Amino acid sequence: MAYPLLASVPICNFTRLRTSMPPISLPKSTTTRLVVRAKQISTTSTSANTSTTIYKSDPDIARRSGDYKPAIWNFDHIQSLSSDYAGEPYARLVDMLKEEVRVMLQEADCLAQLELIDMLQKLGVSYHFEDQIQSILKDMFNNIMYTNKNKDMMNNNLYATALQLRLLRQHGYWLPQEVFNGFKDKTGNFKASLGEDTEGMLALYQASYYLIQGEDILEEAKDFATKHLQEYMQRPNKDQTLSQLISHALELPLHWRVPRFETRWFIQVYEKKQGMNPFLIELAKLDFNILQSIYQEDMKYAFRWWKNSKLVENLSYARDRMMVSFLWTVGVTFEPELGYCRKLSAIVNAMITVIDDTYDVYGTLEELELFTDAVQRWDVNAIDHLPDYMKLCFLALHHSVNEIAFDVFKEQGIYILKFLKNTWIGLCKAYLQEAKWYYSGYKPSLEEYIENACMSIATPVILVHAFATATNPITEEAMKSMDEYPEVIHLSAMLLRLADDLGTSPYEMQRGDVPKSIQCYMNETGASEGEAREHIKLMISETWKKMNRYKKESGGFSKIFIERAMHLGRTAQYMYLYGDGHGIEEKETKDRVLSLFFNPIPLN
Repeated sequence: MAYPLLASVPICNFTRLRTSMPPISLPKSTTTRLVVRAKQISTTSTSANTSTTIYKSDPDIARRSGDYKPAIWNFDHIQSLSSDYAGEPYARLVDMLKEEVRVMLQEADCLAQLELIDMLQKLGVSYHFEDQIQSILKDMFNNIMYTNKNKDMMNNNLYATALQLRLLRQHGYWLPQEVFNGFKDKTGNFKASLGEDTEGMLALYQASYYLIQGEDILEEAKDFATKHLQEYMQRPNKDQTLSQLISHALELPLHWRVPRFETRWFIQVYEKKQGMNPFLIELAKLDFNILQSIYQEDMKYAFRWWKNSKLVENLSYARDRMMVSFLWTVGVTFEPELGYCRKLSAIVNAMITVIDDTYDVYGTLEELELFTDAVQRWDVNAIDHLPDYMKLCFLALHHSVNEIAFDVFKEQGIYILKFLKNTWIGLCKAYLQEAKWYYSGYKPSLEEYIENACMSIATPVILVHAFATATNPITEEAMKSMDEYPEVIHLSAMLLRLADDLGTSPYEMQRGDVPKSIQCYMNETGASEGEAREHIKLMISETWKKMNRYKKESGGFSKIFIERAMHLGRTAQYMYLYGDGHGIEEKETKDRVLSLFFNPIPLN
């Protein structure tokens, strides 16, 4: 039942936001839907003979509440953070260790090179060696495809073959899935004896997630490896380190995880592994702590902006989530040199949260229509009709986005405001559509919901602003392409939207909200909630296949931008893996933040 419907649901088409729906008939106030109204006060301008209608918040209006808890992070404590690892001595030590690793990469044989590259990625330090890694993998791919070198060694080693396919595809070299045919029996199935090679099974499992649609061999490989890994986890006597790696992989495969967020966990696991390389551990720990010191400075800036905006103290209905907003930015742009992008992206993410809460839980429909119109006009002289709380929200948005456009124009001589502005207009229109659905009681189809929700999840805003603040030089052609929302943005939006729905749906439906993808599927098919959740997970898997295909074909965008779009999808799956990691800070999110931004890794 599930798959035919899945095939009929578009990934998203931002150019065709659906606005058709039954005429809106606002119901009377009930316990589940609160009807709100705005008070109109007519005044006459002293400078012109025109009548101006000013909307002010009416204290008698019954408004919804998201029942959000206050932030758990203290501003003064954040501003007081300092790190011993920001100094020159540790940077020099890292440079020395990097030279050691470069020599190791150069002198290793084929399989040892693959294992070292894999280890550098998991330990979070591969970005120091990108050119060398790219050169090694390019030569390796050419040798396999055109000279048959190393082919015999890989054919007899499942672990090596799977590791090679994963790393090559990750870096854009599309090794064909047929390399696994040598591990099949005469009936075309994977040899049963392979199940005893647990490390090979884990490598095969991780590699299989780089499949694209139609790659049946990798589909079979994923099912085969999953089955054997699950069976291994049921054994009474297991290798502790290998068990940790398998359990982690079965929860979420490596390809779907955020590299920077995984670093500390893997350092701790690798440090206990027999035969671990002490040079790599020392480099990984030092690099982690140095990047943490950089993130602390970026975080301080974002929190100062947030406090100075006075949004929190004046808009009590909105979530105070600057820390989580900053966490998202590190998931997408972790590189140390991208501090400007992280600072501004954190501000953008925090503004998205405030505006989302304005549409979701506080604004009346009339107020929301006025706010959407104000954003479309993008004119501070045209906001007199807004209630005061919306004036503050609009001015904060207007100022921060204009400042980004000014910075880019000042540094690069290209004016990008219209492109940034268009993303916010699209976002507010999508938010307004959901508000109309809510107030009319309309239940959208899954297709209608996905089409609008891929915009309302704010992926175009996040990625276009990240591109604008992390790219130099920016071209007019690139910004025009962004303005058309290419497929890679659609796919990233789909991952973010569906992961969000899996994690937040129970909370949002409890407070009273428009149906999410889970409820839309249930309404359409009569499925149970459990069946609907499985269907949404299937949609996520299918979207990753399309994302892999897009990466293979490049799609006209840089590999860096495609990877950032993937990172956003990965960050979403990470944030919502155990529930609403964005809205609820006290649980897993708190632990993640402390380990990533506050607590350095002790050196031996």
